[in-house]
Amino acid sequence: MNKRRVAVTGIGVISPIGIGKEKYFQSLKEGKCGVDYITRFDTENFDTKIAAEVKDFEPTEYIDKKECRRMDRFTQFAIAAAKMAAEDSGFDSESIDSNRFGVCIGSGIGGMETMETQYNILREKGPGRVSPFMIPMMISNIAAGNISIELNAKGPNTTVVTACASATNAIGEAFRTIQRGDAEIMVTGGTEASITPLSLAGFCSMKALSTRNDDPKTASRPFDKDRDGFVMGEGAGMLIIEDLEHAEKRGARIYGEIVGYGASGDAYHITAPAPDADGAYRAMLMAVKDAGIEAYELDYINAHGTSTSLNDKLETLAIKRLLGKNAGNVAVSSTKSMTGHLLGAAGAIEAIACIMAINEGIIPPTINYTTPDEECDLDYVPNKARNAKVTYAMSNSLGFGGHNASIILKKY
Repeated sequence: MNKRRVAVTGIGVISPIGIGKEKYFQSLKEGKCGVDYITRFDTENFDTKIAAEVKDFEPTEYIDKKECRRMDRFTQFAIAAAKMAAEDSGFDSESIDSNRFGVCIGSGIGGMETMETQYNILREKGPGRVSPFMIPMMISNIAAGNISIELNAKGPNTTVVTACASATNAIGEAFRTIQRGDAEIMVTGGTEASITPLSLAGFCSMKALSTRNDDPKTASRPFDKDRDGFVMGEGAGMLIIEDLEHAEKRGARIYGEIVGYGASGDAYHITAPAPDADGAYRAMLMAVKDAGIEAYELDYINAHGTSTSLNDKLETLAIKRLLGKNAGNVAVSSTKSMTGHLLGAAGAIEAIACIMAINEGIIPPTINYTTPDEECDLDYVPNKARNAKVTYAMSNSLGFGGHNASIILKKY
């Protein structure tokens, strides 16, 4: 089968370091950090009091006020970013075949805030007072459903839930959908809004989060010897991807192509990565083979790089296994040092970081990198962005449950 080529033609971002692709990438280039004290609820009794919240987001700029009230924050983020991406791609919804326009979105948790709010209403006021909108606000697939309605996308409409790999798996599956010929255009990416009391409490109990409360801006420090856990983030990243011929025919601006996708399972542990990093390695290797390139041709890897002890060490091991003697020659950075960890949406804003790096010839840094770790010994683009020609970029996402996903983007 002759696989169709797949182009990226639209980008939308809601992030803790800026809304819109220009502000987002400018902040990445400047090494700006979005981590600060949590403002959405009282953190007095929590071990961790910091996160990367989205500031200055006004949902009614993108969504009708009445509809807004019937949507969880994660859906509001998703619709706003999807509308941005659609506008950026410049397609006219009247002139495209809506039956060939699909949606594939990733989210790790869905409407967590709605679930907590409505549970409190149940306990305090009884079942009769629970909102009739609770279920359609909470379910993980509702972001994809709402985007489909907003953009009149009647093609394949799916949701991927693979924890922190959700968005990368979603982009990969959307890529496959177009390659197979099941759609001409897809809106794809991820969304998450789980900086809530219950989520924070759960991650605190796992001892997964940084407790560097005295200095929020330096709390997320991937690959640094003094890292002590990840920092929660929130937001959404959305891409419009389409059959390259379709994009060229309508004169679309093309940011780049998606050329490779790999996905694997660790079959090891519910939260810890496999000690030989085999699953992450196999996902990357699959993506490289799918792209039809050699691993040494990669110019940049946007690492999962969570700032946890195990992830950073084992992802480094997987990258070294992939690249062999070329491991020191490929730039690797973790933009989570600036955005925090957007969980199910992380892979989407990180794929966008890769696309922007390809387009602008600038690799974003890993900030807060001050003390090298002997077990993490790659070129992590420490603290300052770097000018570099990027032809091929890879984005990695590794999730609880042993889910591993990698995609490769290429200069057009």
